[in-house]
Amino acid sequence: MTRSTKSRGKPDGDGDDADADGKGVAAAPPPPEFLPLLNYLKRARGFDFTNYKPTGLARRFQKRMQLLNIDGYPNYMDYLEVHPEEFEHLFNTILINVTGFFRDPAAWEYVADTIIHASLNQKRDGQPLRCWSAACASGEEAYTLAMLMAEALGHDVFCDRVKIYATDVDDQALNQARMGSYSEQDVAAIEPHLVEKYFEKQAGRYVFDKDMRRCVIFGRHDLFEDAPISRVDLLTCRNALMYFNAEAQARILARFNFALNEGGYLFLGKAEMLLTHGNLFTPVDLRRRIFTKVTTGTLRERLLSLAQGQDNQLPLPESPEQLRLAAFDAGPVAQLVTDSHGVVMAINQRARDLFNLNQRDVGRPVQDLEISYKPTDLRVMLEQALRDQRPIATKEIQWNAAPGERVYLDLSVAPLPEAGSLLGVLITFTDVTRHKRLAEELKHSHESLQGAQEELQSTTEELETTNEELQSTVEELETTNEELQSTNEELETMNEELQSTNEELHTINDELRQRSEELNAVNSFLESILTSMRTAVVVVDTDLRVKAWNDQAEDMWGLRTDEVRGKHFSNLDVGLPVDRIRPILGDCISGACETKEVVLAAVNRRGRAIQCRVTCSPLTETGAGIRGAILLMEEIGKQDGAG
Repeated sequence: MTRSTKSRGKPDGDGDDADADGKGVAAAPPPPEFLPLLNYLKRARGFDFTNYKPTGLARRFQKRMQLLNIDGYPNYMDYLEVHPEEFEHLFNTILINVTGFFRDPAAWEYVADTIIHASLNQKRDGQPLRCWSAACASGEEAYTLAMLMAEALGHDVFCDRVKIYATDVDDQALNQARMGSYSEQDVAAIEPHLVEKYFEKQAGRYVFDKDMRRCVIFGRHDLFEDAPISRVDLLTCRNALMYFNAEAQARILARFNFALNEGGYLFLGKAEMLLTHGNLFTPVDLRRRIFTKVTTGTLRERLLSLAQGQDNQLPLPESPEQLRLAAFDAGPVAQLVTDSHGVVMAINQRARDLFNLNQRDVGRPVQDLEISYKPTDLRVMLEQALRDQRPIATKEIQWNAAPGERVYLDLSVAPLPEAGSLLGVLITFTDVTRHKRLAEELKHSHESLQGAQEELQSTTEELETTNEELQSTVEELETTNEELQSTNEELETMNEELQSTNEELHTINDELRQRSEELNAVNSFLESILTSMRTAVVVVDTDLRVKAWNDQAEDMWGLRTDEVRGKHFSNLDVGLPVDRIRPILGDCISGACETKEVVLAAVNRRGRAIQCRVTCSPLTETGAGIRGAILLMEEIGKQDGAG
């Protein structure tokens, strides 16, 4: 897809790669002369790349500079001034168009099964549905969304109700998207029944349904500079935010929030999390990177809501005492109430469940109950609270609420005075198990992850509250997660760059394969000619080294092709007076003559004396001159006496 955004990280000048909203993994910043090159592009062509991640952007510039064998950004700026056509090649390199139909199938399946139906349920019958495919590249994801919408609504209803706005900054990619024409390899990821239903095969390519094509509106749009499309129900912008820095991301996400209707959905790529933009979007399915808009009501709306709420006040209960008892019994904290003589007057539900008590225990002296000495000696604390007329408390009492389940309780014994007399005592058991375990886990995390922090913690633990310690750990874990997310995003970026390069290599490989097949055909054709000739044929280069030796030459002189190829013709052990042929070869190779013929006495491979006619012709190549000589050898007579 066309990359239009970056992630949360430090500003451009810091030069670190970051995830879609996390603190970045520090990377080596580009040299100082890189920024003037970006400013030149902005002035000369109106493209502002200063909002992109500098490290990833510099990598794309280096790719073009290596292809052109240019060293240094100032030299490349000079090259751009002299060669304006280089701008197009540079922009195509920077705007990585890596996309496809149904990319990340599991995410698209969730969109089809859940998100599209949820969006349709928010609409009344006949009400239009608006979608926006931002950074759409060559259009595959926009058409994917169109097919899923048509599957949910039907072809005719889709054409009546749905508008899909597909935008990008790459004009070349948009022109390809408008045609809606794709190769067989492009549509391989689409299920066959969808290809048959929504594409028409023309001249070996697959063209998208023309009626549905009219509902997909393509246009050039800069996510950072141009105003957003409004009243959108579903917005897809996949693997684009990760290319921008934090400031640009925040601005783009605010525009996305404005573009979406209330209850609208945002569908991002697998490398984009939005962990730190909870004020704008909340996750619907974080694993599949689907979010929904967070409603940001104005002060006026909140005041109107408050005024409307005052007109509908609930009536007071008829029995306040009954309400107080019900509230006491439903309280989340275990509580018992005794009178001044230690007789149990009330036990709430939480206390009954925790200490195995029941309503029959109301009215019994507390010292007769097991709770008076388990989990701690409650009688001593009751006596002290009654004697001193002040609350008594103890912390982190261990209690086995059930087999294998240990809880920690804070115990408070508080007198209940009224008008100078003592009504009774309130006994409260507060469950602090979770806080106890969190404190233990927090301590273990600090010990295992950050040894240096132990000294700092030991000197400040008396001054820090439990909440501050927990917040510190949460921030550490969030930073680690954001760094990991940033690394994942950088890997995703490099993967798409490699994918783009791989496609180029595939194209080159296909061309090489085709040329290799042509060469093999030519070689096979030449070999068949040499084999079919009834005359011995020998081809030598300008250094008189054998380049070709046909079957008739093997039969005449008894040497195989692999024995003579590459060897000097003068060194061959054949029954032919080579010394008499060498001057003729020299004349042909030097261009002194066209063709020479000589008859020589020779001995063939069977040891028989023969008369051999040798015809020598120069081997020429168009535009390259003479490349060697061709010898034709033919027996024209026989002599006796040969064995």
